[in-house]
Amino acid sequence: MQKKNKIIIVSGASGSGKTTLVNHLLACSELNLFFSVSACTRTKRQLEKNGKHYHFLSQSEFKEKIMLNEFLEWEEVYPGHFYGTLRSTIVSVLNSGKNILFDVDVKGAQKLKKHFQDQAISIFVQAPSLSVAKERLTLRGTDLGKELKMRLEKTKKEIKIGQFMDHQLLNNKLNKTKKDIYNLVASFLNS
Repeated sequence: MQKKNKIIIVSGASGSGKTTLVNHLLACSELNLFFSVSACTRTKRQLEKNGKHYHFLSQSEFKEKIMLNEFLEWEEVYPGHFYGTLRSTIVSVLNSGKNILFDVDVKGAQKLKKHFQDQAISIFVQAPSLSVAKERLTLRGTDLGKELKMRLEKTKKEIKIGQFMDHQLLNNKLNKTKKDIYNLVASFLNS
């Protein structure tokens, strides 16, 4: 009997260290993970590459794909900033025999968990406090002023939703959190 692919859903509030943890998991080749590249309408950051970090779309392209039901899940995460998972990407990965790793917002995580149910594990990553999250975002340098304030306000809501995910990780000490997330994922994949 062929083993069914598994779905790893990682979500977290801004400044939680979620992307660092996702990159750590992807570096562990024994987990056989394929990163699901989301589509988005936000502006590409300096070091990002289209198709590797995100599929960068215009708002009209994104909305057309919504109308054509091409997304497994999508959300307007911030005003005018849409993010979503293209069905075509997921189907091809599931057919490849790899496990899929998602890095999505909390609402997207809920939708994916509902769709894949027991085939998926959802993990919510949280910074130790709002002040630590703010410090991390400030050091990242991609969000200033109004954007930073908007992200921090949204963080409070995301933390409430994150409590309903399968697992919650407090990213206080990065090396320990890397071990914790690895152990959760490895255990799930071997179950």
